[in-house]
Amino acid sequence: MGQDYYAVLELTRSAKDADIKKAYRKLALKYHPYKNKEPWAPEKFKQLAEAYDVLSDPMKKSIYDKFAEEGLKGGIPLEFGIDTPWTEGYVFHGNPEKVFREFFGGDNPFSTHPLMLPLSFSGLEFYTGEGGEVNMAFGGLRGRGVRKKDPPIERDLYLSLEDLFYGCTKKIKISRRVMNPDGHASTIKDKILTIDVQPGWKQGTRITFQEEGDQGPNIIPADIIFIVKEKLHPRFKREGDNLIYVATLPLGKVRQWGASQEGNPTSPPPQIPKYFKVVPGEGMPLSADPTCKGDLLMYFDIVFPARLTPAKKELLQEALLQ
Repeated sequence: MGQDYYAVLELTRSAKDADIKKAYRKLALKYHPYKNKEPWAPEKFKQLAEAYDVLSDPMKKSIYDKFAEEGLKGGIPLEFGIDTPWTEGYVFHGNPEKVFREFFGGDNPFSTHPLMLPLSFSGLEFYTGEGGEVNMAFGGLRGRGVRKKDPPIERDLYLSLEDLFYGCTKKIKISRRVMNPDGHASTIKDKILTIDVQPGWKQGTRITFQEEGDQGPNIIPADIIFIVKEKLHPRFKREGDNLIYVATLPLGKVRQWGASQEGNPTSPPPQIPKYFKVVPGEGMPLSADPTCKGDLLMYFDIVFPARLTPAKKELLQEALLQ
């Protein structure tokens, strides 16, 4: 089950835009690592930022309300007929401080708080004004000492079955803190990460960008890791390197199909009620060698009529006895 963004912000699903803003303001100030020193505060702060990033945007909120987190992050198949330009799944940029700064307009909400004046703290960044810069003098955010690497940042990368069959290129924009040339201040900048998706990749494949996280004077930037998730497909289901396709076949077509294959011992007519056929080499490409493929398994779902006239019953009986 996916995240409940409303529960994260301590709201019900009837919450209005003003309620969402009010809840984020209250909870972000309460759980900001600059104020809250509990070890779990940074993760809570990040969850609040993602929840607000989704629920404060009408388009994202609409998709989330209808299809929950799976639909939001996995994308919506075209046959749902939604009037929206949404083509890719949502990926949170992973920078809760960016959401925090944009919400408060670049001002430091802690500046007048008597307990919030020290320059050094263990956590994220300290805002000094609209430019988003932070002074790193006097030993920087973490003070002097041995450089420590931040823990890896993991994000889901939702890909369609077509993406994983043919391969593709994905470009993902991230926001991260970058040290200025003076070595004493930093600025949040955007960067494009390019992922060359290879045919045959499976769910769980991990793509690592070394040390692309936030920079700091005593920080070794975190690795950013994208983990492949497969979107649901409206027609095919993947099992390892094989593809499964279920063909709905009305009962009247079964006899016609059998007659068209008459004399071909390799293509017997579908057996009622279950029948499947294996088509070798028409499944997913193998990641080790994309020139080779798994198999396509075709299952026939025989649809029986709900009602039959006496005449049709007689015809059916004759057909089945032949």
